[in-house]
Amino acid sequence: MIALLVLMSLLLLWTVVSDRLARWSITAPITFAAAGILLSGQDRPVVPLDMDTHTFQRAIELVLAVMLFTDATEARDYARLKGPVGEGRLLGIALPASLVLATLAGALVFPGRSWWLLAVAALVVMPMDLAPVLTILRDERVPLRVRAALNVEGGFNDGLISPLFVFCVANLVSAEGDTFGDLLLNALKGAVYAVIVGSVFGSLASQAVRRALGSGWAGATSLRMAGLALPFLTYAASVLVEGNGFVAAFVAGLWYAKTVSVIGGGALDLVQDAGHLLALAAWYAFGALAAEAFADGIALQVLAYAFLVLTVARLVPVAASLAGTDFTLSERVAIGWLGPRGVTSIVFAVLAHIQLPRGEADFVVNVTAATVLLSVVLHGVSAEPVARWFARHPRPGERVRPPRSGQ
Repeated sequence: MIALLVLMSLLLLWTVVSDRLARWSITAPITFAAAGILLSGQDRPVVPLDMDTHTFQRAIELVLAVMLFTDATEARDYARLKGPVGEGRLLGIALPASLVLATLAGALVFPGRSWWLLAVAALVVMPMDLAPVLTILRDERVPLRVRAALNVEGGFNDGLISPLFVFCVANLVSAEGDTFGDLLLNALKGAVYAVIVGSVFGSLASQAVRRALGSGWAGATSLRMAGLALPFLTYAASVLVEGNGFVAAFVAGLWYAKTVSVIGGGALDLVQDAGHLLALAAWYAFGALAAEAFADGIALQVLAYAFLVLTVARLVPVAASLAGTDFTLSERVAIGWLGPRGVTSIVFAVLAHIQLPRGEADFVVNVTAATVLLSVVLHGVSAEPVARWFARHPRPGERVRPPRSGQ
C-alpha cells in the first residue's frame, strides 16, 4: 500500500510540473527511475519493493501485454508514402542479425558465459522503445519515411522477440529431465495457444464493437472501454490455458487495429493512459534495480557491451538491410542510430531478475541497466541534432517544415 501511495503521489506531482521539467529535458521516465533509486534502491529502502512475488511478476507481465496490444493497434497511417517503409527488411533481416551480433558481442566481452545467458541478454537489450525520442515521430524536419520505419519497427519488434525471450529463459531454468525438444515443444504449444486465444478474442471483440456502434447500442465514448479491457482479458485467458500472454495480447491488437479506425479518434485513449501509468511503474522498479546493480560501481565490460549493442549491433544490420531501397545513406544511418531502449527492456530485465538464478539474474540486470541509461543519454542528446541535419540536407524536391512549437 505504501508503494501505491508513493507512485500515485509521484504521478500527481509530475502532472503539475511536467511542462516546467520538460524545459530541462527531465521526462516522466527519468523522474520515476530517479524516485526508484532514491526510495527503493537503498540498503534500508524508504519504500520496500519485493520483486520476487508471484503477484509482482504478473503485474510486470501485464505492463508488457498492454504495451504489445497498443503497439499492434497503434501503427500510424502513412498513406502519403507510395510504397513500403522497409518494415519487412527491418523485422525480417535487421532484427535477427542484430540479435546475433548482440549475442556475439556478449561472447567477446564476457568470455565463459553460457550461450543461453548471452542470448537472453541480447533479447532483453535489443528491443527498441521510441518513448525517449518520441518527438522525432512528430518532427516534420525528419523525412516521413524515416519516421514511418521507426514507428512500424518499434511497434512490432517487441512482439516478435517476446516468445524467444520466454523460450531462452526456460532453457536456463529448466529442471533436470527437460530436454531441448521438450522445451521447444512447450514453447511452440504456448505460442499456438496464444495465437488462437488472441485471434478468437480479438476478432470477437472487433465484431461486437462494430455491430454495437453500427446498431446504435453503444457510442464511441463507451466503446473505449473495450479497448481497455481487451489486452487484460486476452492475457488472462491465454495464461489460463498455458499460452504466452504476451503473444496473445499482441495478436488481439492486430485483429483490433482496423476497428480502432472505425470507432474514430480517442478509441485507445483509456488503454494508452493505462499503459503509460504501468510503464511509469516499470521505470520506478527499474530505478530500484539499477541502484542495486551499480551499488559497487559500473564495470568497464558492462559499459563496453552496452555501447556495442546500441551502436554496432543495431546500426550495421539496419543500414545493410535497407541497402538498395529508396532510403538514402543518411536515412539508413538515422534509422539505425535512433533505436532507443526503454520499457520493453526493463520489463524483460525484471522478469529475468525474478525467474533466473541470482548470478545470471544480476548479469542480465546489470547489462540492461547500463544499456538503458546509456541509451537515455545518447539518444536523448542526439535526437535534435539528427532533426537539424535533415533540415539542412533535404532530399531534392522535398519540402522541409520547421519544428512545431514545443519541440
